[in-house]
Amino acid sequence: MIGFDPTDEQALIVETVRQFVVNEVRPESRPCDEAHALSKDVLTQAHELGLVANGLPETHGGGGERSALTSCLIAEELAWGDLSLAIGILSPSLLGVPVTDYGTEAQQASLLPTLCSDSFEPGSLAIVEPRFDFNPLAPTTTARKDGDGYVLDGAKCLVPWLDGSGPVLVVASDEGRPQAFVVPRGAKGLTATPERNLGLAGLPTVELALAGVRVPEDARLGGAAGADIAALVDRGRVAMAAAAVGMARASFELARDYAKEREAFGVPIATKQAIAFKLADMAIEIDAARLLAWEAAFLLDEGKPVTREARLASDKARRTVLQVADGAVQVLGGHGYIRDYLPEMHLRNAGGFQSFEAMSLL
Repeated sequence: MIGFDPTDEQALIVETVRQFVVNEVRPESRPCDEAHALSKDVLTQAHELGLVANGLPETHGGGGERSALTSCLIAEELAWGDLSLAIGILSPSLLGVPVTDYGTEAQQASLLPTLCSDSFEPGSLAIVEPRFDFNPLAPTTTARKDGDGYVLDGAKCLVPWLDGSGPVLVVASDEGRPQAFVVPRGAKGLTATPERNLGLAGLPTVELALAGVRVPEDARLGGAAGADIAALVDRGRVAMAAAAVGMARASFELARDYAKEREAFGVPIATKQAIAFKLADMAIEIDAARLLAWEAAFLLDEGKPVTREARLASDKARRTVLQVADGAVQVLGGHGYIRDYLPEMHLRNAGGFQSFEAMSLL
């Protein structure tokens, strides 16, 4: 029989994250958006909860308790608080998950302990490219074998770039096959230009230019065996689907509560058929998107092929979050358009999901 109740452990984790979000994340949501920077205190406190480190191998300082479904629940709760902070908090996964799954012993020993230390250390993954026909599995960024190393050329965008000294994983075409390379932030030929996007104003992102960036042979993730970039894309799509559900839920709740309190002609506008039907449609679509994300996460935990389910979850969540965020602005009317209320920020963030790819991993 199919069951949808979280385990006792998952329920405890969700409740812990929710309290953290209510007390720490939500109060910083608008200030981070206005300041175009994330709260370092919130990032530090989130790291202390072990939201990413708990899923990394015990041999390198992690908790060894990895579960895609549990990570899905965490991502939803964090994004329910704020999308920029959620992606920032989970950014160590961008390095930790690929290195855990595909890194050589030397790469794991070098990179994973930094993500499990006492202080917050972000990770970064450069996969999106600034072109309309971008395909994550056919990057135009190239990695050319040259002597005892590789030379990388190309451009990336929407790369999370939080303060820290950690390297960035760059996905490039190596003899026609997408592979990831560990590139130090200070590598010669690597230029990071800060982006100013419509949404995610609180999350520092950059456009990377790689002009003859030389890395040693052991910078190739997984060594000779390489890495399964398609599997990383699947994990990224499920993670972002869960985040979209969380943000959509936040928009819906704002619209619902406002509609119950706002009166027109002596009655709450929630009693008006047009508003009531719109809110009902929002709730239906959010639940549908959540179930698709859960199904894909369940299959990941079972070790089964998940490309189809990950794509379905991603596409559904992308449409849903935009629909719900736009609906929330409509329900609030003029209030939905001004910066004193959150729906305008939600709508700006929701528009980016059409371009987001693997900005978090499960």
